[in-house]
Amino acid sequence: MSAAIPEKRNLFKELKAEYCQPKAPKLVEPSVGSYLAMDGQGAPGGDAYQACMEALYGMAYTIKFARKGEGADFVVCKLEGLYAIEISFEEFAALPQEQWKWRMMIRLPEGVEDAHLVSARAALLKKGKTGDFDSVRLEEMHESQCVQMLHVGAYDEEQRTLDVMLAFCAENNLKPHQWHHEIYLSDPR
Repeated sequence: MSAAIPEKRNLFKELKAEYCQPKAPKLVEPSVGSYLAMDGQGAPGGDAYQACMEALYGMAYTIKFARKGEGADFVVCKLEGLYAIEISFEEFAALPQEQWKWRMMIRLPEGVEDAHLVSARAALLKKGKTGDFDSVRLEEMHESQCVQMLHVGAYDEEQRTLDVMLAFCAENNLKPHQWHHEIYLSDPR
């Protein structure tokens, strides 16, 4: 008799109300989430950004396979990004991308702890992998109500989507926060 194989967690499906892809602005209530996170500055696709992606995904997949061995397998979630908006959205969009400050993140299921990060770093180094794994950290996010909308296109075209979202905010007496949160359904570069 064999033991039942535990089902693989897929947070993107479990939390589909939070990861909706509306073509028009929609209010969303995000739940508290645990993330692998790393901060940086530069253009998407640039050297700093690429190094961040390699470190985040290296850690995420190493933790995933360790958790699978513990009977807690999960699907690695979509990449998410927070962009610091200390200025207006319009001014931010006009900034050269090399000046963009960001926090890239991958959401994790419950149960991932600092000990998993320590083990993942050691496993990656043992395999001869290089990267800034020490800068990857666990972070819990508590977001309030947000406006969400699907953007299709390049970063250079994002202002049109932001304008629609800002108009929605104005019509509904909502004020944008200092972070612009993106969820990537495909490669963000």
